[in-house]
Amino acid sequence: MTQTKTTCPYCGVGCGVLATVRDGEVSVQGDETHPANLGRLCVKGSALAETTGLSGRLLHPQLDGQQVSWPQALSAAGQRLQAIIDEHGPQAVAFYASGQLLTEDYYAANKLMKGFIGAGNIDTNSRLCMSSAVTGYKRAFGADVVPCSYEDVECSDLVVLVGSNAAWAHPVLYQRLVQAKRDNPQMKVVVIDPRRTATCDIADRHLAIAPGTDAGLFVGLLRAIAQTGNAETEFTDARAALAMAADWSVAKVADFCGLTEADVQAFYQDFMAAPSAITLYTMGINQSSSGSDKCNAIINVHLASGKFGRAGCGPFSLTGQPNAMGGREVGGLATMLAAHMNFEPADLARVARFWGTERLAQTPGLMAVDLFSAIGRGEVKAVWIMGTNPAVSLPDSHAVSRALAACPLVIVSEVAAETETSRYAHIRFPALGWGEKNGTVTNSERRISRQRAFLPVPGEARADWWIIAQVAKQLGFATAFNWQHPHEVFSEHAALSGFENEGQRAFDISGLSALSREQWDALEPVRWPVSRSENTWDLQRGWRGDGRLRMVPVTPQEMQARPEPLYPLILNSGRIRDQWHTMTRTGNVPRLMQHIAQPIVEVSPQDATRFSLQNGALARISSPRGVMVARVVLTDSQRPGSLFTSMHWNDCFARQGKINSLVKAVVDPHSGQPESKQTAVRVAPWQPHWQGELYSRAPVTLPQHLHWWRKAAPGLHHLTLCGDRTIQAELLAWCQHHGWQIQEARLGETWHLLAWEQGQLMLGFWSGRALPELDAALVVRAFSAAPQTLTERHGLLSGRDLARPSVGKIVCSCFSVGENTIAEAIEKQGCSTPGELGRVLKCGTNCGSCIPELKALLACTQPKVMIS
Repeated sequence: MTQTKTTCPYCGVGCGVLATVRDGEVSVQGDETHPANLGRLCVKGSALAETTGLSGRLLHPQLDGQQVSWPQALSAAGQRLQAIIDEHGPQAVAFYASGQLLTEDYYAANKLMKGFIGAGNIDTNSRLCMSSAVTGYKRAFGADVVPCSYEDVECSDLVVLVGSNAAWAHPVLYQRLVQAKRDNPQMKVVVIDPRRTATCDIADRHLAIAPGTDAGLFVGLLRAIAQTGNAETEFTDARAALAMAADWSVAKVADFCGLTEADVQAFYQDFMAAPSAITLYTMGINQSSSGSDKCNAIINVHLASGKFGRAGCGPFSLTGQPNAMGGREVGGLATMLAAHMNFEPADLARVARFWGTERLAQTPGLMAVDLFSAIGRGEVKAVWIMGTNPAVSLPDSHAVSRALAACPLVIVSEVAAETETSRYAHIRFPALGWGEKNGTVTNSERRISRQRAFLPVPGEARADWWIIAQVAKQLGFATAFNWQHPHEVFSEHAALSGFENEGQRAFDISGLSALSREQWDALEPVRWPVSRSENTWDLQRGWRGDGRLRMVPVTPQEMQARPEPLYPLILNSGRIRDQWHTMTRTGNVPRLMQHIAQPIVEVSPQDATRFSLQNGALARISSPRGVMVARVVLTDSQRPGSLFTSMHWNDCFARQGKINSLVKAVVDPHSGQPESKQTAVRVAPWQPHWQGELYSRAPVTLPQHLHWWRKAAPGLHHLTLCGDRTIQAELLAWCQHHGWQIQEARLGETWHLLAWEQGQLMLGFWSGRALPELDAALVVRAFSAAPQTLTERHGLLSGRDLARPSVGKIVCSCFSVGENTIAEAIEKQGCSTPGELGRVLKCGTNCGSCIPELKALLACTQPKVMIS
């Protein structure tokens, strides 16, 4: 047995993980010694062991659709890139990287693109989630520095969450907040979000603002702080910022934000009265056409109120990916050089000297949305995409797909054999996945942690930094990329951070540059700066009096999306609890598909009536750019006039589930970040002729006219299907072709089918006018152990376990606890709190993400009174 300390590859919380390999089987648990999570893992982190199999992996290089050797693939990449550079110049080449890369990978990619190919065209999917936060910090502090820690969240008197459903998107940090509030009942929590989310479970106040109006709320707060006469104004442009806020009265803010004046005034009083306050913000702020200004509006109130640079205080941007911060450190954004340096003469000369290059890019490159537009226009003729899926994640994704399809050279480094993006690749490089690669990541609080390998290298997969270095050698840059180990890459990156840095630059980890390989291997989590100089810029004492701090004047802007007669609703999108990004990892884990198994659209009851939508039915959502289909969830938590849908589904998991096919490519003019949170759409009910569930041992060839969703099931193929034309003839013909025995049940529009071969269940199909309520656990068991009695077979044909009740819709994914089981524990065992349910059923005792739903079930389910 071996146990390895590593770091979770999901959100920016950066949780420590203990990975154990015993007899080839992997198990994981939280690392109690890691300061980010102190042993806690969310449901996705708890299921990491289930993502380490090799099914669906890309394990060998491919060239033009054919498996080739590494020398062939690398040679082709070098020759084709060089030919494009020779004919069209370096600006015709671009890299598109990912917050899933390790820092060492990112550093190598940035060095090759900016330093030696000689163009700034390397950007990253962090542009889609964090670039407005970066812009806000740089404008206010002069550097991309997050000034807060997780301990600040725990010791604050007031925690404001804005544009952040942390309970689902950053669940471990949220649980730390839950515990802190439990320990300190005087702590106040305010949630600012158009939706009432799971994060509101502990909120003392929820401000359901109109979509996109956050800046107005904070500019008004700045005015209120100024009116007390105690505003701190020693910052650059402070008077201009206060003057711009002067017109934003409580009445104006309430009208702009769609709130009552009483609610606005109460929030302002909360903030000004609190001895300490911290604001946590993420995609709901950043993903806006004015996201940078929203970030600065938040920073302004912390500067003006003095709630900054001390314990429990500050503007805290939560990163969305495990290494979005590390990518920023190495220059993974097209608008930055390495080590937080900028495209300024002194920095350009410094980086060129350090790298020993005369080819260094002199100007910023194309940001993500512009980059793919340039590909579509034919200006960029080669793109290398590393560890991300832009054909799904970028706005106007159909246009992105068209651009990739027409691009002369698309190179993809990936772990998955099939993604929407890799379909367009001319060259595919098999990359190492989590558990196989070795390097560092930086979390939301600037803490550097190690990701360590504990699994053997599968097939011919290789580390991203190695692949980049080999291509660099093909291009003639061998000397600058002659690394033999990721430790060497890290040491170079750390040395650059301290190069000619005597406290002028905040990012400095030069104190780690001289680590031996053994010391790097054993590196414990550490927050930067870690300088070897005595002149380190102190991130607490150094804020004031150095001329760096600035209050940015902000004029609140409305969202660019506007409701109109044809598209009268505003669509918001975001993460759901158990899925991650475009599902290449989590979408293949059965227990992570239990809670929400297909795209949903949350609708208020008022809008459901207005547009004839029914709970649980299907709806088509459309914009001028595309269409998606989702299952309707009626909820009072949704603001009328707005919809919410999940961001994860794509053409590998659903026929029409891709939210970004609807989103317009509108960006913030300062950060280049898309306005992904607001899209004008229309919605209409869709009632197909039939809906059904199909399980099979092997893939089934089905008609093209079907609508489908692919769902993970252990060892099986599972599709939810629907359509306006029957598929009975096709399924029967498929079964007969294989010589299977057929068992059918028909009643009106209901048709159920079982197919058997020598006593083994080969296929099951259950269909009706509405989607059948199927006992999924019964079906999965039947494929591994076929029912023996006639009663059991009839029960299976009905989709019901006649011997035991269904657990119902899964609420707790960690322990597969369903609504019916929870209701029974409430009714028959007298459970009246989430804690009591946890003691009886274990639900809510691992990651805690299901506790808000447990509370909702407790509120609507009453214990049965027994009368004797």
